[in-house]
Amino acid sequence: MKARNILPDELRRTPLFGGLDDVQLRQLLETAHIINLEEGQHLFQCQQPASQFFMVRKGTIRLYLSTPDGAEKVMHLVTSGQTFAEAITFMEGQAYPVNASALDTCEVLALSNHTFRTILRGSTDTCFRLMANMSSWLKRQIADIDALTLQNATLRFTNYLLHQAPAGAKRDITITLVAPKHVIASRLSIKPESFSRILRNLQSEGHITVDGNLIHIRDISTLE
Repeated sequence: MKARNILPDELRRTPLFGGLDDVQLRQLLETAHIINLEEGQHLFQCQQPASQFFMVRKGTIRLYLSTPDGAEKVMHLVTSGQTFAEAITFMEGQAYPVNASALDTCEVLALSNHTFRTILRGSTDTCFRLMANMSSWLKRQIADIDALTLQNATLRFTNYLLHQAPAGAKRDITITLVAPKHVIASRLSIKPESFSRILRNLQSEGHITVDGNLIHIRDISTLE
């Protein structure tokens, strides 16, 4: 489905495209199209040739790798308004390094790598703005790696909750988990049984209340 009804302002709200002007955004949208996915449907598979990158308009996309023993390691959960696979635009031998599948009903905007490179070649200023955005993304990834390697499992999960909480919120916060608990456990490198134990411990200590995929935080300072 063509992306005729998408306006440049929608893309501009996404950090990756914040530095593009209206002409550049319309140029990008001319070769873009919308992909609708049902729960569990794959968008692409690891090592599949990559000619597009993506922005989620609705739903949650799971990026994961399969291990030799058949297990799955969730690398990232991409939600509405976020982009993914854009780094492949600048790689030789372009191929997706992970699998991508829909956790729920998803609507994804597929954007052309070739068109994006053409836009960047025409504007040095845009390239510098993009580099600044990519540097911020890299900083977040380094922070994730530090968390996964240096923090214990309980601290990784509490930090995950803190990042989901609205800015400035202090008490009586409700967070909706964007994925099933076993998927979030995989993303945080926590075994499912350990994840369940962490939830029970935090709940018995009075820090949180769990109601299905809803996490109620009574006082955020106790988690901090």
